[in-house]
Amino acid sequence: MRILASVVLAAILTGGSPAMAQSTADPDVARTVEAIASIRFAGGPSFSPDGARIAFISSASGIPQVWTMAADGSDARQITHLNDPVQSVEWSPAGDQIAWDVAPGGGLNVQIYVSHPDGSGARRLTAGGRENNALTGWTDDGRRLMAASNARDPARFEPVLIDVATGVATPVSDGAGVSRLLDLSPDGRHAVITRLVSRGDNNLYLVDLASGTETLLTPHTETATFGWGEFSPDGRRIHVMSNGGRDRQAFGVIDLTADGTPGPIRIIAERADAEAESASLSHDGRRAALFWNASGRSELSWLDTATGVVTPGPALPMDIVSGSVLSRDGETLALSGSGANRPGDIHRLDIGSGTLAQLTRSAHDGVDLATLVRPTLVTYRAHDGEELSGWLYRPVGATGPGPVVANYHGGPEGQSRPSMSDVTQALVARGITVFAPNVRGSSGFGKRFVNLDNGPLRVDGVRDIKATTDHLVAAGIADPARLGIMGGSYGGYMVMAGVTEYPDMFAGGANLFGVVNFETFFAQTEPWMAAISTVEYGNPVTEADMLRALSPIHKIDIVTTPLIILHGANDTNVPVVEAEQIVNSLRARDVPVEYVLFPDEGHGWRKLPNRIRSTTAIVSFFERTLAARP
Repeated sequence: MRILASVVLAAILTGGSPAMAQSTADPDVARTVEAIASIRFAGGPSFSPDGARIAFISSASGIPQVWTMAADGSDARQITHLNDPVQSVEWSPAGDQIAWDVAPGGGLNVQIYVSHPDGSGARRLTAGGRENNALTGWTDDGRRLMAASNARDPARFEPVLIDVATGVATPVSDGAGVSRLLDLSPDGRHAVITRLVSRGDNNLYLVDLASGTETLLTPHTETATFGWGEFSPDGRRIHVMSNGGRDRQAFGVIDLTADGTPGPIRIIAERADAEAESASLSHDGRRAALFWNASGRSELSWLDTATGVVTPGPALPMDIVSGSVLSRDGETLALSGSGANRPGDIHRLDIGSGTLAQLTRSAHDGVDLATLVRPTLVTYRAHDGEELSGWLYRPVGATGPGPVVANYHGGPEGQSRPSMSDVTQALVARGITVFAPNVRGSSGFGKRFVNLDNGPLRVDGVRDIKATTDHLVAAGIADPARLGIMGGSYGGYMVMAGVTEYPDMFAGGANLFGVVNFETFFAQTEPWMAAISTVEYGNPVTEADMLRALSPIHKIDIVTTPLIILHGANDTNVPVVEAEQIVNSLRARDVPVEYVLFPDEGHGWRKLPNRIRSTTAIVSFFERTLAARP
């Protein structure tokens, strides 16, 4: 499991001129933001085969890079020194190499490299250019890498095995669509791959590598998602996650007969109050660490694979576990975790004693972590009675109605969780409450809920914006004259939907790399992204009228809300044309709009120096627009 936090780089362009603008932020705002935005993180641990060292990703230098350290946290060394962010790292089974992937310019054209553990001898294995790649890990023999690539066809991702010596990538499957290689059987004869039907719907397949024959492992009729897909050491069992035929994700297994015929999924661990989130299986297959998403917070339990008994793990000091791996001997778990008031760091859990030790201590110079606000979980009702929820961050000592920014997550199948956010903490430090909603369509609350905004149902998701602000006002938290809205990616779409559907509701909005026009999005996003988005959003060929009605650009002429628009020039997911349409339209009508362009970033910001300038711009914007009105 490899999920790394993003960090922010911005070069701020404001007004009508393309020239670089000078920051006009209050010096106190700049100091507050600089300290909070400069908090570093560490995550994505990978053990050396002897368990003596751990490779990981850290932003200690300002840009996420590969580091290694001793298993007790000592002797930390930075081994890559690149101008581009590294996304993940995997130590080879032989211990003599590590593999890592890099996002040039922060874009999605990720490339895969190998090097010696000290960083020497680095070689790029993928071709470079605009192709997209995704690293999964090493095969057991240490000669190949498991990955996915769209090098042969930009409209699809196909699972590949990359020969480390030659760099030759061999497709595992010729199936169309967006696929990824999850695991290779111990004898090297079979692979498990995942292939998207659409966003929020996928299948797992067992592939015979000699013949190319695919066997469907997850037959289903209704929408369902399946994950994990790891072989047992004897190759006779595949460990999975599944919500097929059920609402919430659970952990299960698929048993294989001697000739490789799969049986049905057999559920081995489930919870009515949480969803299966991720897992890590020991090399000998005796135990697995199971992680659950319980209303946004991570919880750990242990699976004894021989008996099927599941026992609770220790209480974790972090709110969210974003990466985990078991040592080869199965006695130690390395995990990366964070919380709203603690940066991402790597911890080591000794399974026998239950002792948890923090290995990295990400820098937070000038910030007393004890002063950062931990949110409270709030529930409320939508217009149709659907239960919604969100995380409320209140400034210390705040009472009565005041300025509030609602921060909508991306996805749309994402989830607001109690995570470290420099923008949130900086706003709260300046006296502005932040509310992070989980409206319909959010993940983490079951399959029914995540599909409530598909296609024409998106109008109900937009109506949840009003339900959210109505609750904040009715609860005495928000001053209705001092409401702000912000969000990134799909959250940026929600910002634009909010200011067009409810033009008098918000005093200011911050749209980070959001979709505003589904026609231009489908035309200019990556072909594979367009292909998997037709169920979630709508089919641009057969449902063009619906997509037009759902596109805020066609109501942009009623917008009077001041906006700040932030986008990455290298964004291949939501191309920069989405931002340009908004800016050009609003400037033509003299509606206040600031344009923040990130020239060396893609879909999200990763580099530190301009992270400070970006967050400063957002906080300063909301301080101006949400100031008390006479």
